[in-house]
This record gives sequence, structure tokens and C-alpha cells, in this order.
Amino acid sequence: MKGYKRAERTVEVSVGESVRILRELQGLGQNELADLTGIPQSTISAIENGRIQLGVERAKVLARALNCHPAVLVFPGWDIEQESAA
Repeated sequence: MKGYKRAERTVEVSVGESVRILRELQGLGQNELADLTGIPQSTISAIENGRIQLGVERAKVLARALNCHPAVLVFPGWDIEQESAA
């Protein structure tokens, strides 16, 4: 594509921050997300604040509620062109 310039990353985002950002973009509070997912609000808070790890199963549940792919939550800073999966 002519004139295309790849977007540059300006900030690093943690897993918890990616959950919080997506939740807030959809206008959801932690209690609302807890109601949608069955994950306790205290656990959502702990994930967002980096006190506990997200985990694959929680990522799947949260991704359904936040209308995104689980990888968006689990790997928020992954750059396919710079990193190898293996």
C-alpha cells in the first residue's frame, strides 16, 4: 500500500491494563463485567492491578464478554514481526 506507515507503539500495556482498557472502552464497570462473566469483582480488580495472573480460562471468559480474541488480553504487546512463537 503506497504511503502506508506502520503505527508506532508509544506505551507498553500490561495484561491487566489491556483488560481495564477494553472494559472501560465498552463502558463497563468491574461489577458489570463480573455479572457478565461470573468472575468475582475482586478477581477482576486483582487482574487489572497485576496482583494475580489472568490465565487462559479467565482470558477466554473475559474475551467473550469484551468481544475480543483472548490473545488480545493475554499478549497485549506481542509484535508478530519481531518475536518468534517458538
